[in-house]
Amino acid sequence: MNTDILQIIGGKKMLLQLETAPADPFGWAADNKEDIDRILNTNGALLIRGLDTDTSEHFGNLLTAFFGQDLSSYTYRSTPRTSLSGNVYTATEYDKAETIPQHNENAYSDRWPLRIGFLCVTPAGKGGNTPISDSRLAYQLIPREIRMEFERKKIMYVRNYNNIDLPWTEVFQTSDKREVENYCNAHNITFEWLPTGLRTRQVNGAAMTHPVSGEKVWFNQAHLFHISNLDEEMQESLISLLGEECLPRNTYFGDGTPIGPDALAEIRKVYEDTKISFPWEKNDLLLLDNMLSTHGREPYEGTRQVLVGMSREYQSSPKTSLV
Repeated sequence: MNTDILQIIGGKKMLLQLETAPADPFGWAADNKEDIDRILNTNGALLIRGLDTDTSEHFGNLLTAFFGQDLSSYTYRSTPRTSLSGNVYTATEYDKAETIPQHNENAYSDRWPLRIGFLCVTPAGKGGNTPISDSRLAYQLIPREIRMEFERKKIMYVRNYNNIDLPWTEVFQTSDKREVENYCNAHNITFEWLPTGLRTRQVNGAAMTHPVSGEKVWFNQAHLFHISNLDEEMQESLISLLGEECLPRNTYFGDGTPIGPDALAEIRKVYEDTKISFPWEKNDLLLLDNMLSTHGREPYEGTRQVLVGMSREYQSSPKTSLV
């Protein structure tokens, strides 16, 4: 594949427009795997238009050919999705009027996929874009004093599974408490079984080093899990109903001290200022390096169907990966 033909979207050379759909898309994906890997390891994103992809099974097989590994299951969940065939899922099933802030998939965990792919089956009647941003650029643009404090203190993710957010049975994909405890022990998650349900805490870093490029990236979900991500009315309602300690999810610094909302507002502003947003077209295939690129979702009208698959699991501690 001649990468010189990539077209620019939002200042990033990331659009590959195929003039003719390959007769054998799986063979085409396998033949171009090394070129696509190189693009993703440097550019972070690639949008392919012109592939004939119309089923979840077809999409899953294409991603397997592109990424060179089977797709990963969605474990330790944070958002509602529907499981389709072969570890292909629907994109997050939040109300169409909601904005999903930009984030790196599973950055709240000690392991995450290095590769993620999206397929647009049905574009929304209006809106519904999937904006992306460069995590390396975010690291550089976040004010130094904020970045240093986050890197020094790390981030604590606190979750209360009290049936307002996802129940623990869905998050951990089991109804067996012993299995939940084993998972938590294996992934440095502390847990408590309370009368109101399960509470977990996990401390992770704020920035990471990309395992291939060696570049520093801003990689966490502090801004997304924090209560300030909700509108003021919802914040007040939840705190009044549950108390801050029992909120469905929240973030603190790793030592348990509060994270100032002004710092999180600065981080959200960086994502907003640097985002690349494009309207989906039917059969668009968006491939991301999950550490180099964030993704989100803009509100939409009408019907929208986007599928997602993840691969190449990477674990932060111990330092092992399946790159």
